Amino acid sequence: MNQRLPVQGPQGDLLRLVATGRAESRAELARLSGLAASSVSLRVEELIDAGLLAEEGAGTSRGGRRPRRLRLSAGAGVLAVADLGAHHVRLGLLGLSGDPLVVEEHPCDITEGPRRTLDRIADAFDALLTEHVPPGVPLRGVGTGVPGPVDPATLRVVTPSRMPGWNDFPVAEHLATRYDLPVLVENDANLMAAGEARWWPGTENLMVVKAGTGIGCGVIAGGRLHRGRGAAGDISHVRVRSDSSVMCACGHPDCLEAYASGAALMTALTEAGIAVTRPADIVTLVNDAVPEATSLVRGAGRRMGEVLTVLVNFFNPDVVAVGGSLSAAEPLLTSIRAAVWERCLPLATRDLEIAPARAGRDAALQGAGALLLEAALTM
Repeated sequence: MNQRLPVQGPQGDLLRLVATGRAESRAELARLSGLAASSVSLRVEELIDAGLLAEEGAGTSRGGRRPRRLRLSAGAGVLAVADLGAHHVRLGLLGLSGDPLVVEEHPCDITEGPRRTLDRIADAFDALLTEHVPPGVPLRGVGTGVPGPVDPATLRVVTPSRMPGWNDFPVAEHLATRYDLPVLVENDANLMAAGEARWWPGTENLMVVKAGTGIGCGVIAGGRLHRGRGAAGDISHVRVRSDSSVMCACGHPDCLEAYASGAALMTALTEAGIAVTRPADIVTLVNDAVPEATSLVRGAGRRMGEVLTVLVNFFNPDVVAVGGSLSAAEPLLTSIRAAVWERCLPLATRDLEIAPARAGRDAALQGAGALLLEAALTM
């Protein structure tokens, strides 16, 4: 059952506060929203009647009688989200709070084109909903991340470097033919940043680097995802210094991705006679102390660090979190840190933390859930 959230204005603001865990009582809602207690109570009752909120037990006391605890109703609805990679897709059903209810991963070849790929994702969503969601619990929104730039105004993929047939494809419009619901389409690194932000409470300015088959970066500025015109954070095609010249898939020479991405490292290892089929194989080789793999990963980290040096000096983030399949190789993070500490201004790195990402493999799904809930509450 597909159904849009029946909320508007202040109701949506109150539901968001409960869904994100910022409020669990009527008193907290009044304090955080600035609404009068009587207005909050009226709207909470409406949300309970609509089957979106439930009130039970006792919450945390701030003195006096313990308030009854508000939570999302079990039947409030689910969100269907996907994280599409070059060779796989990770699919999940989330509660409105963003917590995964079920997650699956399937092989998927993005070069088959957008229609076939998106239809397979939609078929997989339908199967998950049939198998795992009780009758009467509605689907409230659908979202997918893609490994390429997305125009936030049109939700179309724009000039991706490794997605043949996807340029200017109306991803949201295509999914909307299956689901008359809010549809989210976003760059995968941006989704990863939105999901990772939940794991760094109090951090207002965050950069999240995704090091996998490709290289991406999502930016959280002032506590919100910064999209720009759709290419914000795209470090993959920044030109790097090199004694040789390598042509990138984008058509320009010496992009960071041409030297430091998982795809570039796999090509170099294959040319050296070492068989690898995915970035995770590189991590295994590094852990097994294969010198060719370790040297390549160190070089990749150094090049990423050189690019990040400019961004850290410019943006002054509180945290640079490094995720993606290559991030499990310790020399990558060590080399990134060394380059940034060496080249950045002391004031920019004084309180900077460069650390492994915390959200794990479901970061993009959690980010999609958070952004999709926002979209569902404002449409």
